[in-house]
Amino acid sequence: MDFLSDILLMLLSLPVMLIALATHESAHGWMAYKLGDPTARNLGRITLNPIKHFDLFGFISMLVFHIGWAKPVPINARYFKNPRRDMALTGAAGPLSNLCLALIHLVVLRIVMFIVPHFFAEEAFAFGIAFNTNQPFKGSLVFTIVALILYLLYIGVALNVMLAIFNLIPIPPFDGSRIFYAFLPPKLYFGVMKYERYIMIGFIVLFLVMTYTGMNPLREVENLAIDGLLFITGLNSKNTDSIVLTNMLVYVQELLSFR
Repeated sequence: MDFLSDILLMLLSLPVMLIALATHESAHGWMAYKLGDPTARNLGRITLNPIKHFDLFGFISMLVFHIGWAKPVPINARYFKNPRRDMALTGAAGPLSNLCLALIHLVVLRIVMFIVPHFFAEEAFAFGIAFNTNQPFKGSLVFTIVALILYLLYIGVALNVMLAIFNLIPIPPFDGSRIFYAFLPPKLYFGVMKYERYIMIGFIVLFLVMTYTGMNPLREVENLAIDGLLFITGLNSKNTDSIVLTNMLVYVQELLSFR
């Protein structure tokens, strides 16, 4: 898939992406508010309005490198009764919100896929044959619209799983570091905090090197998690529903590749 096609697919996924990031940041703010910190609420950051959470560089990074971020919700730990515990709970709220969103998209996708094969199995199989034999294929308008809807639902699962796993990395600045810190002895905790910035820079450099060289174990974990969820719902096996879904997802990718 060329760069232009990749960008078009990312733009198609934009609504799902914005909702996922807004939900993630709002969850941080909501949990902090429940634990006594009104900062995010006072700044209007407990909202699903993506404009409130928009970060230009994070958005560009998402389009180009498939890894992005929203504007972090400000947290003031001085309001917390138990700062280390409450920072961990606030940090965990973001990834948990993305897991909930992933499950919602998965349930809707499973329900839709009980219906779609009854109407579009023949066309989906015809595309599969054409694709495997390198023959031209022109899908109907309704087939194309349904395929786009399925693609957005699938992206809703994949993107939210990716955000949850990525943010659970126990290294700053990710949410997992706040959870990890809660279990450290005080002396070790303050020692790690002293070098937090250097740890963060080191990880970013390492991640970029792994991505550039194609060695990305994190992506493998994400793929395993997504495949596992689809398998549980019967959408990652050899049955008709699974094959129809796969063919329609590939159809969308081919549609936007202009080949």
